Amino acid sequence: MNEMTSSRAVTLDIGGERHVFDIDDPTLPKWISEKALSSGGYPYDKKLDDDRYEAELRLLQIELVKVQSWLQESGERVMALFEGRDAAGKGGSIFAVRAYLNPREARVVALPKPTPTEAGQWYFQRYVEHFPTAGEIVLFDRSWYNRAVVEPVMGFCTPKQHRHFLKAAPVFEKLIVDDGIHFFKFWLDIGREMQLKRFHDRRHDPLKIWKLSPMDIASLDRWKEYGEKRDQMLEETHTDHAPWTVVRANDKRRARLSIIRHLLDSLDYSGKDSKAIGQIDKRILDFGPKAFR
Repeated sequence: MNEMTSSRAVTLDIGGERHVFDIDDPTLPKWISEKALSSGGYPYDKKLDDDRYEAELRLLQIELVKVQSWLQESGERVMALFEGRDAAGKGGSIFAVRAYLNPREARVVALPKPTPTEAGQWYFQRYVEHFPTAGEIVLFDRSWYNRAVVEPVMGFCTPKQHRHFLKAAPVFEKLIVDDGIHFFKFWLDIGREMQLKRFHDRRHDPLKIWKLSPMDIASLDRWKEYGEKRDQMLEETHTDHAPWTVVRANDKRRARLSIIRHLLDSLDYSGKDSKAIGQIDKRILDFGPKAFR
């Protein structure tokens, strides 16, 4: 059982050991720093070399520019959802995808809390208006899957609304795919110690502190609940027409490369250079519920 020791310090049970984490303490605890990268069973003991990352990313971003030209010429549409625990690296992954694309045809959607009007609408309604038109790529930084994990854990929806969503989402997504949109769903997964490290980094970096939200603090002792809702979501919404791509994201560099490679590998665009795309790292990228078994 987790227990509060002060307004900002929390006692956490991690792997059968109890640890006190105070996010306001500028010193990162050793039990976090030593285990962050390896947490959650991460398969690498070192981050990808920066020079290698930049070289591979450049080749992949050149391919993404080709994708955008193909979209403009063909009128095809691409949409991707980026989901994951707080601090999983969703925003940075989206930035890596979009960095060299024309922003007029490559949009990022990060919706705020629903207005009273939106809260009274069909749940999916406010998302639909942001879907891509011909020639566009749209990247959702969180999406309708808020109702699968965040909302039930934090008490922002009822159990009935949660159950209804899990039944409705696959049907809704079948309509998306049947309409011809190239549709991707990414779940970025990180270990617990890595999440705590990233929260701590945000708290003590003046350039990142805006990223630390009250929701982040509130989620500190809800790790198990988030995991249970994630597993249920994957079981019930991983389908043949709209599969979940699970990305192990303790190392942001490997995660970003794997995400872009999967996008490129899945699209049949003009001028595709398979050698430049390279091989997807199956230790980093997996699909559906089996990624957590």
